[in-house]
Amino acid sequence: MRRARQVRRVLAQRYPDARCELDFTTPFQLLVATVLSAQTTDVRVNGVTPALFTLAPGPAEMAAVDRGALEEVLRPVGFYRAKAASVQGLAARLLAEHGGEVPSDVASLVALPGVGRKTANVVRGDAFGLPGITVDTHVGRLARRLGWTTAQDPVEVEADLAALFERRDWTAMSHQVIFHGRRTCFARRPACGACPVARWCPSAGTGETDPARAAAMVKG
Repeated sequence: MRRARQVRRVLAQRYPDARCELDFTTPFQLLVATVLSAQTTDVRVNGVTPALFTLAPGPAEMAAVDRGALEEVLRPVGFYRAKAASVQGLAARLLAEHGGEVPSDVASLVALPGVGRKTANVVRGDAFGLPGITVDTHVGRLARRLGWTTAQDPVEVEADLAALFERRDWTAMSHQVIFHGRRTCFARRPACGACPVARWCPSAGTGETDPARAAAMVKG
């Protein structure tokens, strides 16, 4: 636990501006953007959401919008037909069961079409300021590399991390780990020689160890 919290403190210093990289102005927009981010990048989602939220800024508009027009806007994010059905379905469910408001509890969020625990925790943490651990591919990968968990199942990873960190740090920790995974601790070849937490990482040395070459790999 002490080592894990030291790593988090160092990552907080390395990434002081770590945050959700999806663009949004309302809880509904964050919910939709997070659903759309499955199997694509935040950059690509941010490329379509200005047009999407002009077309359908809230649940009522999203539920009523022409499906063909919606699919055309979503085409660049991939799986656009399924994603169009999901966001219209969740908008309709919000209207029918929540008065058009996005709920803040995990049980209600995961009951919405296309919403899992990862999405629910993103919305809780970034739209409502409530503690949430977002276990995406980066968090799962780094948690295993750092020895915080041996689990593969995201729900088990979330539980293991919840036991290591204080609730007040859950959301920030998630963003810091995601930033590190996107910028330094890459899936195929981590930049170990430029990693600020290598001294506490049991997987250190599995990637590029030369400091100069590793520094050249680091993004941002």
